[in-house]
Amino acid sequence: MLFWLPAPLRGLIATALLIANILFWVPLLLVCAAFKLVLPLRAVRLALDPVCVGIAEAWIACNSGWMALTQRTEWDVQGMEGLAPDQWYLVNANHQCAADIFVLQHLLNRRIPLLKFFIKQQLIWVPVMGLAWWALDFPFMRRHSEAYLKKHPDMRAKDQEATRRACAKFTLIPTSVTNFMEGTRFTPAKHARQQSPYRHLLKPKAGGVALAINAMGNKFQAILDVTIVYPDGIPHFSSFLCGNMRRVIVRVRSLPIPAHLLAGDYSTDPALREAFSAWAQQLWQDKDAQIGALLKK
Repeated sequence: MLFWLPAPLRGLIATALLIANILFWVPLLLVCAAFKLVLPLRAVRLALDPVCVGIAEAWIACNSGWMALTQRTEWDVQGMEGLAPDQWYLVNANHQCAADIFVLQHLLNRRIPLLKFFIKQQLIWVPVMGLAWWALDFPFMRRHSEAYLKKHPDMRAKDQEATRRACAKFTLIPTSVTNFMEGTRFTPAKHARQQSPYRHLLKPKAGGVALAINAMGNKFQAILDVTIVYPDGIPHFSSFLCGNMRRVIVRVRSLPIPAHLLAGDYSTDPALREAFSAWAQQLWQDKDAQIGALLKK
């Protein structure tokens, strides 16, 4: 389409379309959110939540439109069979860059319910987008270091309760609760600082997934374990906008929620926390090996 244009010009067009898309759809979301805020009734939420989801899905479809217009990406995707838009999913993926969000939304939009991400609390102040995430009931998380939590143990309980309240809203209509288990984007510096035992991943943090399973485990159809690989190197956001994301490999595995993780309370049961940690580490070992194999293709 516009692939013949110089990369900077493609980037300018993509950026303009991205911003125009945000400014068109977000006000519509905020109108619905205002009604839910003023009339906090279950019936109102049941009526307006699907409207908010429809707006968000149209927004994502428009993002896919400008991506198709300005990019010539080769997509190598497997594992999308059997997905349903009327079920609940727990989506977990590795995290490398901002393009990950667009990749997941582009591939999964309307194939499964709207992806709702765990977001750092401070991101609520991002202009316009913070309001959009709030309107869509994205769970905002305060991520504290273990050292801080040891000094302020009461904060752990507050964070867990906030997560439970957010997940309770997701039981009303089909939702895809989405989590990056690494908690932050992979960089070589973070990898070295963590002394991560994985070659291509940071250490997994099971807490967010565990609390979602505790709150909604009986609702989830499956865990969708998503692996994203950029064979030509992890793209910076500017490079992505300029259409330089040439190849993306995505593998999706539909996994059952292990039965032994459904019983108990993660916040108070040390044995369950250990079980979740062991499960996450095994999942990450498999994902790390898969990434290594895909990079050799």
